[in-house]
Amino acid sequence: MLETLRQVCLAFRIADDLVSYDELKAGNINRTYKVNTVKPDGSLKSYIIQKVNTYVFKHPDWVMENIDHVTEHIRAKKREKIALHFHHTSEGKTYMIDDNGFWRLFNYIESDTFNVTTDPDVIRNAGEAFGEFQMQLADFDASELFVTIPDFHDTRKRYEKLEADVLADPCGMVAEVKEEVDWLLSVKDCACQLTDLFRAGEIPLRVTHNDTKINNVLFDKKDKSALVVIDLDTVMPGLVGSDFGDAIRFAANFVEEDSPEAEKAGINLEVFEAFADGFLKCTAKSLTAKEIETLPLSCFVLAAELSTRFLDDYILGSPYFKTNYPEHNLVRTRCQIALAKDMLAKMDIMEQIVKECVKKYA
Repeated sequence: MLETLRQVCLAFRIADDLVSYDELKAGNINRTYKVNTVKPDGSLKSYIIQKVNTYVFKHPDWVMENIDHVTEHIRAKKREKIALHFHHTSEGKTYMIDDNGFWRLFNYIESDTFNVTTDPDVIRNAGEAFGEFQMQLADFDASELFVTIPDFHDTRKRYEKLEADVLADPCGMVAEVKEEVDWLLSVKDCACQLTDLFRAGEIPLRVTHNDTKINNVLFDKKDKSALVVIDLDTVMPGLVGSDFGDAIRFAANFVEEDSPEAEKAGINLEVFEAFADGFLKCTAKSLTAKEIETLPLSCFVLAAELSTRFLDDYILGSPYFKTNYPEHNLVRTRCQIALAKDMLAKMDIMEQIVKECVKKYA
């Protein structure tokens, strides 16, 4: 492996002596290595090399073209700050292909990450990081990016697929989930509002991250300030509410998304307020009034949408999401439905929190 990584470094014009590497286990998709080199003056410099999973990403060259456009656009604006930088080969590409796979190399950033936290300062900083990401790309034409996952947050199409699979019932499992199907269908029009507003031209298309978990932000080891947003494989055209809603859906639930104790699921309003405060600190002056108005709703939309995806996968025999036991996707479904129900019950409070944040920063 050391020799393979050395050849990858050379392909990306890193001629310094590669002395060691560590495989980083975070992440379930790509293989990630921290490689350590010695420069001619004896100083150490590290990089991240990733072997991209081409089974998951059918067009990895599209993924890398999107990443290249976005990171260089941000880097041009952050010359005095830390920014992601993907190195280029002598042919000007941000990737190389050899017999071992599809590779990319980018700068290593010394930092901390958090998988789960209720620290309001960390959550606020994460919200600010994703808000800054939005604003750095506000002048970037989203239509220039490849759509690497078609209809990713088209909630109407997610519902259409669920309804078709419920009707087909290929595994004979629909009868046991009638309660979940009935509830999701009862809130269908509410859950599809973001999609409908976009189709009606009432909210704009923007560059979106599409995986806004807090562990995709790097934090300063000393003061926990946000340094940079990472994991840009799903960057593509989308709606700002999808990024905001998915961040809240993941971070503000009282339990993990696959908790078997669905009755304990619900939205932690302190986490919601902290993230919204950081996010709107950066975006309140730039988002449209309609986008801001729909931010609380987007949290419910993303919880309901993911519920349809988990439930659909369950009744198909769980071919898509990785599961640890047969009922795993059903457990996930029930937990997300419980979260969505709590969001609906607290929507007025969430809307008031957003209004206060906008008043503070706009």
